[in-house]
Amino acid sequence: MSTDSVTGGYLKGRIRREDILTAAVAVYGEAGYHGSSLREVAKRAGITHAGLLYYFPTKEALLAAVLERRDAEDAEREHLGAPPGLEVLRNLIALAEYNVAHPGIVDLYSRLAAEAVAPDHPAHDYFVRHYRLVRTSASESFRVLAGRGELRAGIDPRVAATTFVALMDGLQVQWLTTPDEVDLVATLRRYLDSVLA
Repeated sequence: MSTDSVTGGYLKGRIRREDILTAAVAVYGEAGYHGSSLREVAKRAGITHAGLLYYFPTKEALLAAVLERRDAEDAEREHLGAPPGLEVLRNLIALAEYNVAHPGIVDLYSRLAAEAVAPDHPAHDYFVRHYRLVRTSASESFRVLAGRGELRAGIDPRVAATTFVALMDGLQVQWLTTPDEVDLVATLRRYLDSVLA
């Protein structure tokens, strides 16, 4: 077998995998995780059910891939891996601004986050890791600001981080519910300004 045929096959496989993930996002956004089926995702992706199972053998594997793709895209686009400090916190606000322009993915994320509160939900462990990672990143950033004298006196960096993450996700739900009444991005900016020295 030639290298070109292997490379071409690999590329086709990656494209097919991305098509499946895109279809899954659409189906989950409309029906939620529990209300969706692999057969519906396969239909949307234009492949057979057996073809989908070749890439994602279980519904849980597909869900994990959807969530991980979203995190990777967000981290790359918003430079969330920057060194701890004000830039990371501003990049999280930039992520919220991006989300406002893409309500479908925010709706999917919010629905899944609510469903995944149950310990037996297949995305439960993902959200435990996700929230822990975001809180840790925000906490380290607030701690750096405190060390530079840029955080208001008496502000606990860990509490500020937990509040910031809770505001971000809670505001997203309120914004989805009443977009004309909730300014997600401005509220996050005001909170950040309120804790800076």
